[in-house]
Amino acid sequence: MKLVFFDDHRPGVLVDGGVVDVSAEVEPGRNGQETLEHIIAAWSTLRPRLEEASGKGPVVPLDGVRLRAPVPRPPKIMCMAANYREGTDAPPLPINGFVVSPEAVLDPEGTAVLPPQEFTICHHEAELVCVIGKGGHDIAEADAMDHIFGYTAGVDISARGPWGYLGKACDGFKPLGPCIVTADEIPNPHDLRVRLSVDGVPRQDYGTADIGHKIPECIAWFSSIMTMLPGDILFVGTNHQQLGPLQDGETAEMEIERIGSFRFHISDPQKRSWPKGIDPGIGQNVRGRLLGTEPAAGATP
Repeated sequence: MKLVFFDDHRPGVLVDGGVVDVSAEVEPGRNGQETLEHIIAAWSTLRPRLEEASGKGPVVPLDGVRLRAPVPRPPKIMCMAANYREGTDAPPLPINGFVVSPEAVLDPEGTAVLPPQEFTICHHEAELVCVIGKGGHDIAEADAMDHIFGYTAGVDISARGPWGYLGKACDGFKPLGPCIVTADEIPNPHDLRVRLSVDGVPRQDYGTADIGHKIPECIAWFSSIMTMLPGDILFVGTNHQQLGPLQDGETAEMEIERIGSFRFHISDPQKRSWPKGIDPGIGQNVRGRLLGTEPAAGATP
């Protein structure tokens, strides 16, 4: 099932042709995130009711609704760092990650505003995102997949500079969309195609099979550090080989097979600019680290 929020964070099911409003079947929360957490908590009994409701309609066309982020305000946003093998056969880099605030979430068709601080370039990093359904601390790898409610698509916007991971933590720097696909509909999240284009020109195009530390290991690692909560999200990392800049006035579109696509926009009050197209620097740096060659100087991947 594909779950969405739309307009004033009303819950819906994404079907062919549009969205079915299922708010009559769902315990409302004080906000969209609380409503999502009610859905997660009641899923075993709620699911058949939503299936029935979504089959009856009425269906509202997508151009008649405003889609919102499918996880409106997660308790925390966990992100894996340099977690892909970049098309090499090398073993993965040591597991690593970071956390950013829920204010980083951006709706589909939202606008990410680049910050006034100095940075060298702003990149897109298209990623598969796990939505946590069952919380826990010290979750075993063998049990980790049972803690996933579903999957969505997200972009880790990254302003490279001396501030390290804070350059990934700005408000609006984690666009999400278009929906949460429940875990039962994606039996193998390590076999999906991820794509991103900027103003219609292809950039990233890679498969999640290239991941270094698989999702169960990522969940076990993060949960050994902090307690995971229902409604948390986990960005599982990106392949850095086709990154390019995001700059004022551009529109990016991200797609993951079996999940769908969404767009977002970029505004830069400072009107900075970089050469359009692929920027190979970070990709070369990460690949060099994997292969054991001396990495070129570069910012946080």
